[in-house]
Amino acid sequence: MFEHHGWITICESAADDEDNSRLAEIVERLQHRIQQIDSPYLLDLRWMNGEPFLHMGGFSNHRTSPEILDLFHYVGAIAPGSYGLLHLRDDEDPAHGNEVRVLALVRGSVTEHTEPRLSPCIPTLEDPAAPTGRAER
Repeated sequence: MFEHHGWITICESAADDEDNSRLAEIVERLQHRIQQIDSPYLLDLRWMNGEPFLHMGGFSNHRTSPEILDLFHYVGAIAPGSYGLLHLRDDEDPAHGNEVRVLALVRGSVTEHTEPRLSPCIPTLEDPAAPTGRAER
């Protein structure tokens, strides 16, 4: 199972600058990229109070493609002032199958960490599986 939930505040640069002349172009590029992904994922790019935001989420049986992770990195590359978080749960990840991971986008760089409030998934989020088989009599 692969679950993800995230958000990004889209910013051209980290400078506190009122002149975001490239911001509309950046949003247009992101909109095009989102249309290419066109899938059952939640991908919502919209302007709120004069600022663009991207919200994403999804839940599938397997991590079948890296599109969402690629999109998260792509935003950092084209809009290095952007910031946001993407929470991931992938029970097929051999190194982190019992963890919720969080990707943090800050100043164009993405780092990955374990989310301590939701990990380990078992027993934090789910009960351990019941033992299988019958007791010998």
